[in-house]
Amino acid sequence: MEGSLLTHWTARAAFLLYAGGLAAWMVARPGVARRAWTAGFLMYLAHVAAAFQFYHHWSHDAAYRETARQTGELFGIAWGAGLYWNYGFTTVWAADVIRLWRNGKWPRGVQAPIHCFMAFMFFNATVVFVSGWVRWMGTGVAIGLLALWLRRRRSRLDD
Repeated sequence: MEGSLLTHWTARAAFLLYAGGLAAWMVARPGVARRAWTAGFLMYLAHVAAAFQFYHHWSHDAAYRETARQTGELFGIAWGAGLYWNYGFTTVWAADVIRLWRNGKWPRGVQAPIHCFMAFMFFNATVVFVSGWVRWMGTGVAIGLLALWLRRRRSRLDD
């Protein structure tokens, strides 16, 4: 039970810090955004470690089979390759955190696909592959971030 709580709550905290980081960027609070983004990534790494420790026993094959099982339950196709999307997500978020702390910028046209990919992954993790209050939280946060983004976009168009 303890491993389950740690695994689930680190995922939830990572998601909320991710969302907080995005929101802080959209309201022009870059320092807060960078700290939340980094803390979210570290919490996500804790989630991955907990999941591999308590659920997969540090076995890629076990994680692959579990991913296939969950995908099969939801979509009727036992496809475990979604695990590789998670590995890619980890790599992308790590690269973005490193870029932030080095004060680097992504080449033109790279930042939007990164955020779309990360949003897609978080939406799946907090809305598609879960149920109950976590799904409602994920849906509410997604709607809130979308509304904030639309408001920011509208104000930029009005300038």
